[in-house]
Amino acid sequence: MASVSVKKKIVKSTKALKTKYSKKQYLKWYEDMLVMRKIEEKTGQLYIQQKFGGFCHLYIGQEAVVAGTASGCESGDKHITAYRDHAHPIALGVHPKEMMAELYGKTNGMTKGKGGSMHMFKKEVNLMGGHGIVGAQIPMGAGIAFAEKYKKTGNVCFTSFGDGAARQGALHETFNMAMKWMLPCVFIIENNNYAMGTSVERTTNVMDLEEIGRSYRMPSKAVDGMSVEAVHEAITEAATLARNGGGPSLLDIRTYRYKGHSMSDPQKYRTKQEVEDYKNEDPIEKVLKTILDNKFATQNQIDKIQEKVKALVAESVEFAENGSAPTSAALYEDVYSSDFPFIIE
Repeated sequence: MASVSVKKKIVKSTKALKTKYSKKQYLKWYEDMLVMRKIEEKTGQLYIQQKFGGFCHLYIGQEAVVAGTASGCESGDKHITAYRDHAHPIALGVHPKEMMAELYGKTNGMTKGKGGSMHMFKKEVNLMGGHGIVGAQIPMGAGIAFAEKYKKTGNVCFTSFGDGAARQGALHETFNMAMKWMLPCVFIIENNNYAMGTSVERTTNVMDLEEIGRSYRMPSKAVDGMSVEAVHEAITEAATLARNGGGPSLLDIRTYRYKGHSMSDPQKYRTKQEVEDYKNEDPIEKVLKTILDNKFATQNQIDKIQEKVKALVAESVEFAENGSAPTSAALYEDVYSSDFPFIIE
């Protein structure tokens, strides 16, 4: 099967972004994305060592998507995503040790060890979860946006899903309702070009996935997902539209995963050259280059950031290793809410 060319896949930003954002913003993007990358690399190692089991989907290569979304949102906004969800809580401010402990199934994890790799939730940062059923979060995201509009909060729901999930029928029902009711929802296709091992070109004759949104007259655009600046800008624009009553948007954010679909993926469906070509577009290296070119930090300061991240990863592993496993009694906890609004006689 022919691989998709890099030139065809990545949407290049035409704006001069070199010094558009502040030194503080660039340093935050760099550190946050580096934490995501190093935590995921360590996660892969720990999985191979059988420190925890189940399915495990790494976010390596896609860091700019969630980093740009986090910097472009506001504190009250909601976020919902799929099962490739380790980076999302980190971007939203959760200490990575809680995410790591959740992978281990420990009680000091994000959801007391009950969710694991594919179900990262954190109410305190408005992370409405990673979801294991392909595309299930699409109508759920619209439902969350409906609640925000009903309560007149001014908040937006960012609903993320992959290019494979874009084939689910629920997407079309959701887009129709979202436009009819003008819901404050930003639909994000984390388009890494492969639904497991099936490329976009094998599933559709519409290669530009933003066209799906346009068929519902939904504002839609393709975004360079290997550029955190381009993602931030697109997210900010779509969120502003939604907050002002302009309804939902669809962002086809074109990114790439450097690892397999999951840890068990042999990656026979793409060439090594294709992966290497995309590594030339590494979003973390791009941000680092901008920082150094603009003298936002010295190499010594960058080295200190890298050491800080290394220590953070080690702290996270130690936290997870020392956590307690849940008891069997925990099966009956957190099943029902104590403030459930209905009384059943």
